Amino acid sequence: MADKDLVCGIWPVIEALKAGKNVEKLLIRREAGGDGIREIRQLALDRQVPWQPVPVEKLDRLTKTEHQGVVALLSQVDEQDLDEVISLAYERGETPLIVALDSVTDVRNMGAIARSAECFGAHALLVPKVGTARLGPDAVKSSAGALLRKPVCRVARLSDGLKRAREHGARIIACTEKSNTLLDQVDLTGPLVIVMGSEDEGISDAVLRLSDELVRIPMSGAIGSLNVSVATGIVLHAVHSARARPA
Repeated sequence: MADKDLVCGIWPVIEALKAGKNVEKLLIRREAGGDGIREIRQLALDRQVPWQPVPVEKLDRLTKTEHQGVVALLSQVDEQDLDEVISLAYERGETPLIVALDSVTDVRNMGAIARSAECFGAHALLVPKVGTARLGPDAVKSSAGALLRKPVCRVARLSDGLKRAREHGARIIACTEKSNTLLDQVDLTGPLVIVMGSEDEGISDAVLRLSDELVRIPMSGAIGSLNVSVATGIVLHAVHSARARPA
């Protein structure tokens, strides 16, 4: 990780938070204390920036700079407001399409999904602030630059973002192996949020309960699951094809 993706030290981190820098996550040495650390934690709380206690060895591996027990990880991707993204799509006469990712933590999958989202006309990615792959240089490279063009909306809880999208008229469709409904059996032409989950855990039960429809990708091979980035590309192609057909 390059030093330009980090802010190290108590007062530099405080200033980065106060200045509204795009801090993706804070790493704070376990048992670190003092007025500066307390201020950082309060600023993180106020700005909904996640922070994680870590051993000092992890901070030492990240940087050779004097870190004073705290390092801020910067995102290369600017955050955008979900409501504004959806409203702008409507204003342009477009049908909103949002890709929501539930606990996708692999940066290569994140990048590949962003690339598919760009290719098939999705308006934004919707991701939770905690439990999501870093939107750093590795993810940007994997996306072939799509993460620098495609809006990314980060929310404290994915369920909150889904509820906000529903208020704008979007249907929430979760892609899961738990469904008996095939992807080609549902209407994909209206405003949509497509929810994809991690390969390990899939989509959480809470998000499944919130979804309007559950679908699965029809498959016939011996292996019953796909990499999440491949699955997302298949679903987005299906949406693109459905919307391209004459009414």
